[in-house]
Order: sequence, then structure tokens, then C-alpha cells
Amino acid sequence: MNAKNLSERLKRVAFFVEENTILADIGSDHAYLPCYLVHTGKITTSIAGEVVKGPFESAQKHVKSEGLEKQIDVRFGNGLEVIQEADNVQTITIAGMGGPLIASILEAGKDKLTTAENLILQPNVHAKAIREWAIKRNWKIVNETILEEHDKIYEIVVLKKGKMQLTEQELLVGPILMKEKSTVYKKKWTNELNEWQRIVNQLNKIAPSTEVQHKKEELERKIALVKESL
Repeated sequence: MNAKNLSERLKRVAFFVEENTILADIGSDHAYLPCYLVHTGKITTSIAGEVVKGPFESAQKHVKSEGLEKQIDVRFGNGLEVIQEADNVQTITIAGMGGPLIASILEAGKDKLTTAENLILQPNVHAKAIREWAIKRNWKIVNETILEEHDKIYEIVVLKKGKMQLTEQELLVGPILMKEKSTVYKKKWTNELNEWQRIVNQLNKIAPSTEVQHKKEELERKIALVKESL
């Protein structure tokens, strides 16, 4: 993978970025995504934020090697701390982390979201945490997609400002994904069902306790919701 040939996962994130938006890519790693978007002419300016020294230095070197130092500002900082009000950032991308971590980054930096119009989020796991955060902070889902790459399944959630309500089932599996019922969606949740059922079977062999019963009920509730969504 490089700035001109992204992974399918990042290409799908790039697809949702609107033309000529001012972008902040948080946890940018090698800054592949902003470099790709500038090279393809979709955007002209971006911030690439990194909190880990190694990836930050890699992003700096990569942006320089691509000749994009004037268009892409690589910044060192934690989450949305790299964004300043004067940047007028319109779109924020966060990809390749767990859903709870993405949600915690957005919550910690919620004061930095004043100019943001689009959040394009790609959780590796537990996308539910992002949907819960969105409801709490008045963002609504305008698009979702799911894809498989190298035997891993990824979801992408696209948010714009606005209120929404989701059922317990929609929070878990995604309102748009549930309607589309793609092959990858069915594969993901069939695998999850099998794993949850395996755990329930194990719990049935353990001496009963309040904790075990609670865990069983929680899993059985999720199993019922997912089965209904398939």
C-alpha cells in the first residue's frame, strides 16, 4: 500500500470524503489517505494527526517524499488536539481503531467539532460505540458500509450533524447495513452468532451464579436481535 494505491478499506473511506473539503485525518499513520486524496484531486488541503512518535515521523517523511508539504500539515498530538479553530476543518476521518477508542477520541475532542460537517469513521471492532456516541452528541448516520479485506471485516460509519433515534437492534448491527443485508454483513453476524452461542454453551456448564446468568441473558438477547436482523 502507498499514497497512490490504497488498501480497499482506505479506498472506501476516501470514497465518502466530499470534494474540496478541508480534511483532518486522525491517527494518520503514514498519511496515506490524505496523500491519496490530494493526488487524486479530491481535496487540496489536509491535516494529518498522529500521537505516536514513530508514525508521526513516518507521515512527515512520506508527505515530503510525495512533494505535498504545502498541502498536508502533519501534526503531533493526541486525537483532535491537532485541530485549531482557524483550520476550519469540515471533514474528520478516523480509521483503523476500535469503535470505543474512536468514540473516546470524539468525546474528548468534542469542542473541536464546531466547524466539522462530516465524520467518516472506520472501526475495526465494536461500531456500536460510535452509534451510541452519535446519538448522545447529536450526529446522525447518513451512510454505512461493510467490507472484507484479508480475512478481516470492517465497517465504515458516516455521520453528519443532526438528531437520530436507533433501536437496540440498529445500534448493534447498523440501521443501513441491516436493510442492505450484504453477503459480508451476513458473514460477519453469522460468525458472531456462532461465537456467542459457543460461549452460552460454555456458560451452561458452569455452576450457576448471578454473574453467569446475567452474561447468558445478555448474549441471548444479542443472539435474538442478530438472528432477527438476518
